[in-house]
Amino acid sequence: MTTSLQELLAGWITGQRWFAGKGRAIDDLSIDSEIEIAGGDPALLHLVVCVRQGDRRTRYQIPVGLREWLPDRLEHVRIGRCRRDGREADVYDALHDSALTAHLLEGMAADHAFDGLAFHRADGVEIDTSQRSLVLTAEQSNTSLVYGDTYIFKLFRQLSPGTNPELEIITALAGAGSSHVARPYGWIETTLEDEPTTLAIMQEYLRNANEGWSMALTSVRDLYASADGMPAEDAGGDFAGEARRLGVATAQVHRELARAFPTGTIEPPELKRMTERFRRRLDKAVAEVPLLGEHADVAAEAFDRLGDLGHAVPVQRVHGDYHLGQVMRTMTDWVVLDFEGEPGQPLAERRALDSPLRDVAGMLRSFEYAARHLLADHPDADGLEHRAREWSERNRAAFLAGYSEGGGRVRGDEAVLLRALELSKAVYEVVYEARNRPSWLPIPLAAFR
Repeated sequence: MTTSLQELLAGWITGQRWFAGKGRAIDDLSIDSEIEIAGGDPALLHLVVCVRQGDRRTRYQIPVGLREWLPDRLEHVRIGRCRRDGREADVYDALHDSALTAHLLEGMAADHAFDGLAFHRADGVEIDTSQRSLVLTAEQSNTSLVYGDTYIFKLFRQLSPGTNPELEIITALAGAGSSHVARPYGWIETTLEDEPTTLAIMQEYLRNANEGWSMALTSVRDLYASADGMPAEDAGGDFAGEARRLGVATAQVHRELARAFPTGTIEPPELKRMTERFRRRLDKAVAEVPLLGEHADVAAEAFDRLGDLGHAVPVQRVHGDYHLGQVMRTMTDWVVLDFEGEPGQPLAERRALDSPLRDVAGMLRSFEYAARHLLADHPDADGLEHRAREWSERNRAAFLAGYSEGGGRVRGDEAVLLRALELSKAVYEVVYEARNRPSWLPIPLAAFR
């Protein structure tokens, strides 16, 4: 009996890192769209599939390769074997085959349009189609390819109708001359539910840049290895100067976003509703993680102060998922990546206006994680606690100083909002760590002390 392509995909998709429905059975998988990008052997198909799990339906994008016989180098991405167009063929994840991903680069360079699939080249750029691709393996929710050392191509696996906020933002900021985004080279889109929908984005690959998270961890390790009592500023690898420069860059990006997109305000009644949402989330978190109850009054007081603000709060487009893993240090400045927001949230929510202090709060929490996560399984965790606190306080202060220097506001009532946003983020982290990494639970709990 021949296995159908749908059956193969239904068995394969649950094991992929980017599949959002883990732990629940698949009731049905259907192919909503099938477009042949390249024929022959190997052939390249672009699929949009719909997975039904109970009352939840989720669309995924899957570029599929077809070969009469799969070479050994591609066995690790085999999906299965099925009969198509009167012949047997091996089916596999096409993004791992540079012979097929070359068609994606060529389509973008030529502004190629298929039936239902459109490739776009950014204005004023040329694309070198000789570059060969390599899949990056670190991502959870998307799949990225690096073409040579020139381009990074991010394909969004889970699809929602509409333009991805990352494409909107990097196109607008790059067009305004921002030095804090990687240059866009092109994108792919289709139509879902009568809306243009972003499938993939290609940008400049920052080959000589360093990730903020890695730089911060190096600094923390240096401090932990230094003589006890040595000030953080004297330990090799002090990060505070970079934290300040990152604060400046963050404020500049927020100013650029405010110029490029509409802005607005949150009025006091909405602030009260926000406070009520924070309180409900806190109550649920305490019920699930009773240890948080010892410190819940700290968060409750911060939320109450936010609810008492009697004036409007400015809102604008923001990053939405800002942390040290989303920034890269080039030879000249900090560059911000991944403006798509939290991938699990609805597209309208990720594009909504918000306080720029939400990004600031996310980065402050990231500094706290960088300082403390190495203590999770450290034999001398108690002895190094004061060093973690010293590193966190020093770099948080430097970041905030830079943010103010760059034109961001964190004084007076802004500080009340920032504190509430940071503790709301920490409440979420408590629940997440309790469910997934219990040994990391002391990291978010430290925010309440």
